[in-house]
Amino acid sequence: MRYRSIGGVEVSAIGLGAMPLSIEGHPDESRALATVHAALDAGVTLIDTADSYHAPGGEPGANELLVARALAAYGGDTGRVLVATKGGRGRTADGGWSVNGDPRHLRRAAEASARRLGVEAIGLYQLHKPDPAVPYAESLGAVRELLDAGTVRMAGISNVDVAQIRLAREVLGSRLVSVQNQYSPAVRDSEAELRLCTELGLAFLPWSPLGGISRSSLDGASGREEDPRFGSFHRVARSRGATPQQVALAWLLSRSPSVLPIPGASRPETARASAEAATLALSEAELALLGP
Repeated sequence: MRYRSIGGVEVSAIGLGAMPLSIEGHPDESRALATVHAALDAGVTLIDTADSYHAPGGEPGANELLVARALAAYGGDTGRVLVATKGGRGRTADGGWSVNGDPRHLRRAAEASARRLGVEAIGLYQLHKPDPAVPYAESLGAVRELLDAGTVRMAGISNVDVAQIRLAREVLGSRLVSVQNQYSPAVRDSEAELRLCTELGLAFLPWSPLGGISRSSLDGASGREEDPRFGSFHRVARSRGATPQQVALAWLLSRSPSVLPIPGASRPETARASAEAATLALSEAELALLGP
């Protein structure tokens, strides 16, 4: 496993996105715990969760509780594992997503997350999404209060633009350590945000880092039409004896030393395969083929 830094804390270059373990279509408890344990066995020391990762109509924090149970049941050392959670979003009864950036809600949410995770202080707490009904500076102010109170050790933000990153830097200072935006071979809208994170020394955690590559087909064997965005990833994968998903993760790592992908997994073999991508070094020729 290769390692990178979040706020001076060394973590695995590829993390585990725990969301699929608790939302719609999630595996049973046994397989969910086995998935987390497989990631830990493979050297993963970064786990991403959120209080809103639960099935519609379920209780907030289901995924945080699952992560806590998985760590408690693991037979090995978990002292180096950084659990990153998020607050400021929720689920609606019909399966949609809500947003709540009210400072009072964020303070209560973070305290509840810490209780569910069984920690005195959350390692990395991320403001899940700006709330258009609440000035962003006010939401960030609540995160600053959580830092001051010792409820969280480091802060991150998610689903933000360049201006919001700069504002968060002003409000939180050096205690802002990460940005989590959607970014993948198929979705590259956050290039400017990635460049700024690299410039400021902030970790950049792409969510949905595979961007649909798992559903793409190069040869049509699956009955689906080939997705032209992923053809080169399939070709490099065949030549390297890897999977297109592993090539996509290796490509993400090549984009910047700030990048730490957090691919989701709901099966142990998927978690292991994603972790193995950290050791896949792409050549200059392969990177040129995959595109800028």
